[in-house]
Amino acid sequence: MTKETDLDRDRTDVRVSIIGGHKLDGKTLHERTVTASLIGGADIDLSDLDLPDGAELKITKLSLIGGVSITVQPDVRVVVGGVRLGGVSDDGPTVAGGPTVRVDAWGLLGGVRVNRV
Repeated sequence: MTKETDLDRDRTDVRVSIIGGHKLDGKTLHERTVTASLIGGADIDLSDLDLPDGAELKITKLSLIGGVSITVQPDVRVVVGGVRLGGVSDDGPTVAGGPTVRVDAWGLLGGVRVNRV
């Protein structure tokens, strides 16, 4: 997550492509990020990001075809929302209090896979 000022706190990072997915990592991510593509998924690597307890990131993914693969540290809670044909694969923590990443995945085809390092 990039260093923020009070002005950056209200900023939403938007990434758009027609064909092809997006690769995001903790160095280039803001508190709110939207990725949109006609065909293509999102590969999000937050494994190097040190999120403090109570911190929350929100990622919204819009596409017709394409899923989300997200890599986080073991203590990060991932909450998945949105509507898509495809399941959610996550065996991580579900207790409140730690850092949270909210992923809203909207699309026709594509699931959400959470990887923990």
